[in-house]
Amino acid sequence: RRQRALLWAVLLAAWEAAWGQLRYSVPEELPKGSFVGDVAKDLGLQLPALRDRGVRVVSEGRTQYFALHGRTGHLVTAERIDRDQLCESLQQCVLRCELIVEGQMQVYGIEVVITDINDNAPTFREAETELKMIETTAPGSRFPLPDGHDPDSGRNSLQSYELSGDEHFSLAVQAGPGGDQRPELVLAKALDREEAAFHELVLRASDGGDPARTGTARIRVTVLDANDNAPVFSQAEYTVRVPEDVPVGSVLVTVTATDADEERYGEIKYLFKKITEKSSKTFQLDSDAGVIALLKSLDFEEGDSYEL
Repeated sequence: RRQRALLWAVLLAAWEAAWGQLRYSVPEELPKGSFVGDVAKDLGLQLPALRDRGVRVVSEGRTQYFALHGRTGHLVTAERIDRDQLCESLQQCVLRCELIVEGQMQVYGIEVVITDINDNAPTFREAETELKMIETTAPGSRFPLPDGHDPDSGRNSLQSYELSGDEHFSLAVQAGPGGDQRPELVLAKALDREEAAFHELVLRASDGGDPARTGTARIRVTVLDANDNAPVFSQAEYTVRVPEDVPVGSVLVTVTATDADEERYGEIKYLFKKITEKSSKTFQLDSDAGVIALLKSLDFEEGDSYEL
């Protein structure tokens, strides 16, 4: 037992020391078999020794992303690598593998940085959005617009918004707490339903690639007859903390809004204005009561916060 424990300790120390011995950088989406690095040259290994001593490459995880070309000693891609899928929301994408020389009982650690390419254009969850505004809405009023999404990173991710349409509206972009950009529609000129009952606008999202890629969403503004008051929530933000084992069906929070108008103008309906597809399968909203309940079990490891 002592000998076995000592052997494991030696192997573990060798494994830890091996990490970072070689470091390469390649762009994502390279075809299978693309060159990553000259492992044999960089480690000072002879090609005959590589072929005779049982050399193999083992990647972290189930998918083997890299392989060793036996005739050249080059490290090559064994699969097409999609950085946006593997390292979503991560600043740096690093894949690790080991070069194992069985005949010499040697292990070499290799790190491969996967750089982003501009292979995605910004998109909107919905191609068309309808906003309803009362003709008495005061100029300067703001309305949230749908957010764009771009899985690319850095400059290749979404960088800016533009609005085209007519003189009644302009665009403002607010910075969210995580540095994300949140577009808002600003009423620049008073509305007159008798003059125009509808306004057609186009919201364009652009990334910082060269050339830049863009995505668009159509915004249709419907002008309603006068309704002097808008619903007001009892608080601007609701924060709820729950354990991950809270039972399915549990009520997490009840939001409350009031409207000083009467009859149909004072009726309250609740709906999610911003929600991801994952959240829509996790939470259920009662549109009449404002009750938000749990649809499926929570898993802290899959997500420790949700913003609706």
